[in-house]
Amino acid sequence: MDCIAFMDHLLEAIWLVDPLSQQIVSANAAAARLQQLDPQTLPGTSVLDLSATPEDLLFWEALRQGERPVLHSETLLRRQDGATVRVLRRATPLQLPDGRQLYLVAMQDRTQQHQTEQKLEELLAELRATLESTADGILVCDLDGRIRAFNRLFAQLWSLPEHLLTQKDDGAVYTWLASQVADPIGYQRKLGELLRSPLLESTDVLVLQTGRVIERIAKPQLARGRPIGRVHVFRDITERTAAEAQLKLAAKVFESSLDAIFITDPSLRILTCNPAAAQMTQSPAVEWQGRRAPDLFYSPTLPRWKDDLDERLQQHGYWEGEFWFRRPDQCAVALQASWVVLKDPQGQPLNTILFVKDLSERLAAQQRIEQLAYTDALTGLPNRLMLTERVNHAIHVSQRNGQGFAVLFLDLDRFKSINDSLGHLFGDMVLIEIASRLKQCLRQTDTLCRLGGDEFVIHLHDADTSGAEITAQRIIEAVTRPVEIEDMSFNLSCSVGIAMYPSDGQTLDELIQHADTAMYQVKDRGKGHYRFYRPQMNADLLSRIQLDHAMREGLKRQEFVLHYQPRVCMESGELRTCEALVRWNHPERGLVLPGEFITVAEETGFIVKLGQWVLQAGIAQAAAWARQGTPCQVAINVSALQFQQASLVDEVAQALQQHGLPAHLLELELTESILIHDAEEALARLQALADLGVHLSLDDFGTGYSSLTYLKRFPLHKLKIDRTFIASLHEDETDAAIVSAIIQMGHALQMQVVAEGVEQPEQHQRLRALGCDHFQGFLFSPAVPAQTFSEALQGPGLRYRG
Repeated sequence: MDCIAFMDHLLEAIWLVDPLSQQIVSANAAAARLQQLDPQTLPGTSVLDLSATPEDLLFWEALRQGERPVLHSETLLRRQDGATVRVLRRATPLQLPDGRQLYLVAMQDRTQQHQTEQKLEELLAELRATLESTADGILVCDLDGRIRAFNRLFAQLWSLPEHLLTQKDDGAVYTWLASQVADPIGYQRKLGELLRSPLLESTDVLVLQTGRVIERIAKPQLARGRPIGRVHVFRDITERTAAEAQLKLAAKVFESSLDAIFITDPSLRILTCNPAAAQMTQSPAVEWQGRRAPDLFYSPTLPRWKDDLDERLQQHGYWEGEFWFRRPDQCAVALQASWVVLKDPQGQPLNTILFVKDLSERLAAQQRIEQLAYTDALTGLPNRLMLTERVNHAIHVSQRNGQGFAVLFLDLDRFKSINDSLGHLFGDMVLIEIASRLKQCLRQTDTLCRLGGDEFVIHLHDADTSGAEITAQRIIEAVTRPVEIEDMSFNLSCSVGIAMYPSDGQTLDELIQHADTAMYQVKDRGKGHYRFYRPQMNADLLSRIQLDHAMREGLKRQEFVLHYQPRVCMESGELRTCEALVRWNHPERGLVLPGEFITVAEETGFIVKLGQWVLQAGIAQAAAWARQGTPCQVAINVSALQFQQASLVDEVAQALQQHGLPAHLLELELTESILIHDAEEALARLQALADLGVHLSLDDFGTGYSSLTYLKRFPLHKLKIDRTFIASLHEDETDAAIVSAIIQMGHALQMQVVAEGVEQPEQHQRLRALGCDHFQGFLFSPAVPAQTFSEALQGPGLRYRG
């Protein structure tokens, strides 16, 4: 039998390939079937046309170059229709008797095996996912009780310690389980009974020492009808047990309710109904049992209401609507219904409850609601709806007679502290008292509206600016009188914004918006006063909004940069550290200093994102200096809002790790407001930062709270004397005494003291004489770009020589 005939009898697909021409010399029938080609067309075909992977193309190219490698791996083979088939392919050199060198390529179709392996992997993944996604705790054991698997819910139900989750110790697991039950003897006895009886099925209830109640279902695990192990299913029924006790109470409520109540099974068939339902239907309860509740009712206006009912109960578990019921005497009654689905802890429907009320009661309630629709429920004052109607009427009248009016927006100052400290009920009593006082300040033709919370809007009928001003003063005086409620006496104040029609707005919304803007101007300037709206207020507000947007876009476009101001050792004159100061490299305005945008950033909350960027950029630069052999500690300012973020410590730790910066080369500068916002929370956060090894300094010391109680508790390393004391230090003995006291106090608390804003030699000399540790300011250098500072760090003998 020749070689070709022999190849045709093989099950493997075979090519004989000329390595130089890379053409198939011969192929067997199995190869033709694999590639869906006529056996006569394969000889002379280039193997490159049938190869579908870069690996094969590189292999044949290597043969062309004279190399003689062997190839054995899985690959893709191209068929006649352009599709590919996965094969296991081995290509080896073959020396023919006539001396010719060919390559024998043997291929096995792996498509079916690959699909089978993939299906097995998918099945195993589904089984694992099923085990973990089940709503019960699962424990699987073999016939001898050895643990084969358990899911996470099992570990949670039994509160398994962490080490039992990571190491296999069946004895320790069983010991732990026995230690958790209230009746360990009975638990062990039942476990032994299950081990002795492989086919026994059992259900019992376990009470844990924690008070949790667990139902255990033990079933044999069978393979071909023979037991191979056991599956224990644990279900937390604590809530169900409590619910069963509550059902007894619910039954009493059910019996005595004045509303008709129907209880159904999940298919909406009536199980029972209460006496009120029997009274409403004028039929005994037993007559309705077993009937589908929706079939008792109808809707003349919504013939498909049952479809809507089914859809909403399935998707939302709740339906509310109206339908009709025809009594035995043929009298039709309109009803208001609420239908609720009750589900078990796994989310499966248990029952539904239908609450039915005679619509006549609802109509009566609607009439009452309409009466209340125009008033505030708490104070009885007109609400926004009534205010809108009256102001719209006033606008129509004004358009005819030209008489204007005023709208006042009033907000109580620091009212939130009353709610937070004394509770909302007390706050409601305060609002009622204030509403009564405000009404006494107005005429019968005026309208006082409670907009919500502690905000009130007043429409002054036929009022000019003089009348509005007099009323605003009268209101402020009334609010500031002492308030006495429940043996407590305290004082309030309010801020009032005034807008005039028609100059400040053509609609109620515009007038309220502008009066609100004026009120916030009062808030910004100390509260407790009134202010008329001016168009420039909107311009200022718009300017702040635009600046906030420009900053956020600028951060995305990487327009912000850091400059670094050197901080010098007072004693040696050496550069020891620096402060990172943010600059905005605006595309149109050039370099913008922080004084022009930081305030708005703090007002809008953008300061948090900007602070996060500064933290990352400053740490990255400090790490770069450390890597180049010129380590320099970088001080970074942290705003009060940024400090209050719960993620601050993690952000600092991650940035240090990401850039490889030793923690002692980072200093965070904090303001005194941080320390008094929440002393205990601040102490915990500062201690966490100090534990990282980060240095902490208190900025602008002497201008704020400056509490020694906080200073001695908090893990601070430096105090920074505010520049306002340094400016006149050499001329004003009072400032000199303050600076001296700060330095001595800082040293007594084991802190170093830094003076900022040092610009004159006389200031430096005086600070040195007072024992100050470090200084920074224009006397040595302003803040400079990172490259300039890097060059200074690398320069020889960098020191202050004043």
